[in-house]
Amino acid sequence: MEACTIAQLKKGERGIISSFDVDKIPLKLIELGCFVGSEVEVLQKATLGDPIYIRMNEAYLSIRKDMEALIQLTTNNK
Repeated sequence: MEACTIAQLKKGERGIISSFDVDKIPLKLIELGCFVGSEVEVLQKATLGDPIYIRMNEAYLSIRKDMEALIQLTTNNK
Protein backbone atom coordinates (compact mmCIF):
# COMPACT_ATOMS: atom_id res chain seq x y z
CA MET A 1 0.00 0.00 0.00
CA GLU A 2 1.25 3.46 -0.81
CA ALA A 3 0.35 6.86 0.60
CA CYS A 4 -0.95 9.69 -1.58
CA THR A 5 -3.54 12.46 -1.70
CA ILE A 6 -6.76 12.59 -3.71
CA ALA A 7 -5.02 15.05 -6.05
CA GLN A 8 -2.49 12.35 -7.01
CA LEU A 9 -5.08 9.75 -8.04
CA LYS A 10 -5.98 9.25 -11.70
CA LYS A 11 -9.49 8.78 -13.06
CA GLY A 12 -10.86 5.41 -11.94
CA GLU A 13 -8.39 4.94 -9.07
CA ARG A 14 -9.52 4.39 -5.50
CA GLY A 15 -8.08 4.91 -2.07
CA ILE A 16 -8.98 4.74 1.60
CA ILE A 17 -8.78 7.91 3.69
CA SER A 18 -5.94 7.49 6.19
CA SER A 19 -5.84 11.02 7.65
CA PHE A 20 -6.86 14.64 7.18
CA ASP A 21 -6.66 17.92 9.08
CA VAL A 22 -10.04 18.33 10.79
CA ASP A 23 -9.40 22.04 11.33
CA LYS A 24 -8.89 22.69 7.59
CA ILE A 25 -11.55 20.42 6.07
CA PRO A 26 -14.98 22.05 5.61
CA LEU A 27 -17.68 20.69 7.90
CA LYS A 28 -19.76 19.81 4.82
CA LEU A 29 -17.17 17.20 3.75
CA ILE A 30 -17.29 15.61 7.20
CA GLU A 31 -21.10 15.62 7.08
CA LEU A 32 -20.91 13.80 3.72
CA GLY A 33 -18.78 11.02 5.23
CA CYS A 34 -15.18 12.19 5.01
CA PHE A 35 -13.85 9.94 7.78
CA VAL A 36 -10.72 7.87 8.22
CA GLY A 37 -11.50 4.53 6.57
CA SER A 38 -13.88 5.95 3.94
CA GLU A 39 -13.34 4.85 0.34
CA VAL A 40 -12.74 7.52 -2.33
CA GLU A 41 -12.89 6.97 -6.10
CA VAL A 42 -11.91 9.57 -8.70
CA LEU A 43 -14.67 9.75 -11.31
CA GLN A 44 -13.56 12.75 -13.37
CA LYS A 45 -10.95 15.50 -13.39
CA ALA A 46 -11.38 18.90 -15.02
CA THR A 47 -9.06 19.71 -17.91
CA LEU A 48 -6.62 21.60 -15.68
CA GLY A 49 -7.13 19.18 -12.77
CA ASP A 50 -9.36 21.46 -10.69
CA PRO A 51 -11.98 20.63 -9.55
CA ILE A 52 -12.11 16.85 -9.27
CA TYR A 53 -15.33 14.82 -9.19
CA ILE A 54 -15.24 11.95 -6.68
CA ARG A 55 -17.38 9.30 -5.05
CA MET A 56 -16.87 9.09 -1.30
CA ASN A 57 -18.87 6.27 0.26
CA GLU A 58 -22.29 6.84 -1.37
CA ALA A 59 -21.88 10.61 -1.92
CA TYR A 60 -20.87 12.14 -5.24
CA LEU A 61 -19.13 15.49 -4.99
CA SER A 62 -16.75 17.91 -6.59
CA ILE A 63 -13.86 19.30 -4.55
CA ARG A 64 -11.23 21.93 -5.22
CA LYS A 65 -7.52 21.22 -5.53
CA ASP A 66 -6.72 22.93 -2.21
CA MET A 67 -9.02 20.47 -0.39
CA GLU A 68 -7.76 17.46 -2.37
CA ALA A 69 -4.25 17.97 -1.04
CA LEU A 70 -5.44 17.92 2.59
CA ILE A 71 -6.90 14.40 2.46
CA GLN A 72 -4.31 11.61 2.78
CA LEU A 73 -5.08 8.18 1.35
CA THR A 74 -3.65 4.70 1.22
CA THR A 75 -4.02 2.90 -2.09
CA ASN A 76 -3.14 -0.32 -3.89
CA ASN A 77 -2.92 1.50 -7.24
CA LYS A 78 0.36 1.07 -9.09
